Amino acid sequence: MYRDPVESLEPLHHRQAAIRTLRVGMIGIGTVGSGTFRVLARNRADIAARAGRSIELVMVAARNLERAAGIVGDSVALTADAMHVATHPDIDVVVEVAGGTGPARDWVLAAIAHGKHVVTANKALLAVHGAEIFAAAREKGVIVAYEGAVAVSIPIIKALREGLAANRIEWVAGIINGTTNFILSKMRDEGLDFAAALAQAQALGYAEADPSFDIEGIDAAHKLTLLAANAFGMPLRFADAQVEGITALQGVDVACAEQLGYRIKLLGVARRQAAGVELRVQPVLVPAAHLMAQVNGSMNAVMVKSDAAGLTMYYGAGAGSEQTASAVIADLVDVARLDGVHAAQHVPHLGVHAHATNALAVLPRAAVHTSHYLRVPVHALDQIQAIAAGLAERKVPVRQVALAAERPGVGPQVLVLTGPVEQGALDLAVHALQARAEVAGPVTTLRVESLEG
Repeated sequence: MYRDPVESLEPLHHRQAAIRTLRVGMIGIGTVGSGTFRVLARNRADIAARAGRSIELVMVAARNLERAAGIVGDSVALTADAMHVATHPDIDVVVEVAGGTGPARDWVLAAIAHGKHVVTANKALLAVHGAEIFAAAREKGVIVAYEGAVAVSIPIIKALREGLAANRIEWVAGIINGTTNFILSKMRDEGLDFAAALAQAQALGYAEADPSFDIEGIDAAHKLTLLAANAFGMPLRFADAQVEGITALQGVDVACAEQLGYRIKLLGVARRQAAGVELRVQPVLVPAAHLMAQVNGSMNAVMVKSDAAGLTMYYGAGAGSEQTASAVIADLVDVARLDGVHAAQHVPHLGVHAHATNALAVLPRAAVHTSHYLRVPVHALDQIQAIAAGLAERKVPVRQVALAAERPGVGPQVLVLTGPVEQGALDLAVHALQARAEVAGPVTTLRVESLEG
């Protein structure tokens, strides 16, 4: 029923070298893979015109060959052996869209060892094994491209590496997980608690049956690691990132943030400091009037602050088959154009001034310096000044103090917005505040991001 993959491929030397088609092998034909096939077929002529040569999907590896045949028909050779695609002599570039960090690592390294370029949308693979993969690519002089691994339809890697190439990047901040942004939007717009919003996200297909990677912030941290590598020319430091998800976020804090003129977003932040780089994912308060606060549903957005261009912002879909395929094919177009360019130009941690930034440490949590939101349960409404005084005693700058609006089943709450303060100092102040007689329960703290200059 299926053509033999080896016999079905025309030898490359039969093609004219000057206009040779870029021959693609793809591992995986799920959501992203099927979208990639459809877009390549539908926009074939436009893609070839932009790439300067034709791009042809010639082989696909899939676990379910019957399902794969239903997607690609008889136009593409099929195999159940992913390693066969990775090592086939007549394939120029391997697209890995199967996911995971185990077998995918082996396939990608095998492709590189056989002199093939690699395009992947697998952020977990690169965050965990990127150093090894990029070192191998550099040694073999091939490209590893991964636009689809970061912000789906948003070409943020290209923006950092090309559009902002003249700039020193100061910070990057983004809503880079569509599932959590959908959940937070529902919590705010419909007053849902976290569990109800998550259930709705799962029912609509925005969240997986096991949503842990999304709601615990791990997916966003994988992506942030790649953004930081491109922004600062630093190694991939996923293991050093501070990661906090939204599972502990309460609806009362979403409402209180609104009362104070803020919205809560799960934000990935990479910021260059004199002593190192902040690398953190956490729910934060963003001013409600800020553009980032207007990013709702499953949409993504990334903001970049650089010395020459200033503030720039990029917005687009945070999930989707053809949306991710758009980024994958953009990488294939780059490979088609740049085949033969030195591989160092495609390895993020070998970016501009890598010799200087590689030494920068990732700042520990205690050293991160931001403003904060505190929600302090109290026994009585007249204890608001005692809370402010308790923070002042610990040298925490207090910018605003208010009483939370009454909510059914919730006792009196004092809301505090601080000025910028190191996390370590704030932690000590909150510990002392917690021991005061006026405080009736656990103190909730969240960081506040202005996302200004």
